[in-house]
Amino acid sequence: MSAPPLPTRDRLSAWAQRWAHWGALLRLTGRVLAWACMRATYTGPRWQALAHQLVAAAAPTVWWYAVLSTLFGQVLIRIVVVTAVGYGLTPYAVEMVVRVLVLELIPLSAALFVLMRVTVGHGQVLRRWRGDGTFDALQRAGQDPLRELAVPRVLAAVLVTLLLVLLSAAVALVLAYLNLYGFTPWALPGYTRAVGHIFDPAVTLIFVLKTLGFALAVSVVPLAAAFEATPAGDLRALVRTTAVLLAVELLSLIGNYY
Repeated sequence: MSAPPLPTRDRLSAWAQRWAHWGALLRLTGRVLAWACMRATYTGPRWQALAHQLVAAAAPTVWWYAVLSTLFGQVLIRIVVVTAVGYGLTPYAVEMVVRVLVLELIPLSAALFVLMRVTVGHGQVLRRWRGDGTFDALQRAGQDPLRELAVPRVLAAVLVTLLLVLLSAAVALVLAYLNLYGFTPWALPGYTRAVGHIFDPAVTLIFVLKTLGFALAVSVVPLAAAFEATPAGDLRALVRTTAVLLAVELLSLIGNYY
């Protein structure tokens, strides 16, 4: 038997609680962005904390992602090139590779990789520190736990995501050239012209904004749960992060193709 429907008051309370969570997430994102724009975040002990988190996040991530993205990119590019040649669409192969792989798949895959390898662990650490009294100790010392503990991890995750996107995009463009033209340098002017034609100002702006949106989503949302009145678990944080990623992707698709 199905469960009886919730009374109207309970449904309204549940909806209000959900919207309160999203409102708290937006406020926290605004505070993180404000601190990210302050010079004090990049000087003294805070800079040392940021550098430490950046190295800790990048060192075990970059090489694995570089290998995996190279293998995945080669397989996908080969499929696209062979299909384009088979149907007589060779002139459109570059655009297909760039639009499908570089514009769409690489930012999303880099963000998901950072989410699973870096920021989920950050969220678990912050929730543990909140439970063992570390947050309270910082507040008694006149410090903000969000600024001292979360901001370095958020900025490190954002920078690692951007690094992975740049690295994998460069690898994908090189692989696309080699699969289409081989090791000859004579096709390079035409290839760069075709890629530059795809990355017009509007597409480039949307690509940059989408990449930043993905980076902020996987960096802020999993950590935000640790600062809620009732900290959410990993599953709920992943669901919220997925919802934000889908929203950013939808907006980028609308901007690119409508």
